Order: sequence, then structure tokens, then C-alpha cells
Amino acid sequence: MTRLLPPTPRRATCEPVVPMINVVFLLLIFFLMTASLTPPDPLPLTLPQSASETAAEQGNTLYLASDGRIAFGTLRGAEAETAAASGASVLLRADRDAPAQALAALLTRLTRLGVQQVSVVTEAAP
Repeated sequence: MTRLLPPTPRRATCEPVVPMINVVFLLLIFFLMTASLTPPDPLPLTLPQSASETAAEQGNTLYLASDGRIAFGTLRGAEAETAAASGASVLLRADRDAPAQALAALLTRLTRLGVQQVSVVTEAAP
């Protein structure tokens, strides 16, 4: 028995890729928008608690650890103080267990370096 009609060509089933690419790009944009892009603190800190909810002003952020170490970005010690004092105001993120003498000495040195305003950053009390 001979066939009168030629066999119908079979087309390869091709899944549409464009919708999948759209979903991937939407997920990528979502994760980029919701991700925290701030670098981690250079020193481990536990901030003191405060009942005040006043927002801190903008300025260079200086870190004071519980053992008295000082950091500003990748700088440590006196270099960190000098670099942070380049602006008129400094945000001080001091550990709640930092010695009061270290905090007082740091504030004195910042004043001598020309800092006009120091804001101590705290976290809201529960």
C-alpha cells in the first residue's frame, strides 16, 4: 500500500523563553531594590537604647568599640579620628559598654580637630 500524501513534517516543540527571562529580570530587580547595600560596621557594636526617636543628622560615622578601639571606614586609631573630623559634624556610634573616659577623651580630641557637632547614635528602646 502506497501513501498518496507525503508525511506531515513534525515541528520541534519549542518552549517560549522570553517569559522566563522576564521573570528572572523582575526577580533580579526586586532583590536589588530590597537588598541592603550598606557596608557592615567595621567594629562589632551594641548600641545604647534611647526613648528618643529623633533622627540623626548626616555626617561622617565614627565607631567606638567597647574596648576603646576607634574606626572610620578602614582606618583605625588617630587616623580614623582625623579622617572623620574632616567634616563639620560626626555621627558617633559608640558601644554601650565603652568606657566613659574613652568617650570623653574622644569628644575632646574631636573638638580640638574642629568638629562642631557630634551626634551619638542610639537604637530605639522596646
